[in-house]
Amino acid sequence: MKPCNQTIKKTLDMVDSMLILADEGDAVREDVGCGILYAVLRDSAYKIKKLAEAERKAHFEKGWWQE
Repeated sequence: MKPCNQTIKKTLDMVDSMLILADEGDAVREDVGCGILYAVLRDSAYKIKKLAEAERKAHFEKGWWQE
């Protein structure tokens, strides 16, 4: 796999970790501030995921992405 594709894959893996962490944090939070923190984390993860998936699609369409 090309290095540029490896970093996209790592980004998508990181997003999965961010979403898991946001869920875990939300489940144990004890105040509103933590709720805001995990909401921002989740929102950021979804924004990054959208960008990374678009880039993966662009690389696939160029023939650069090999599974």
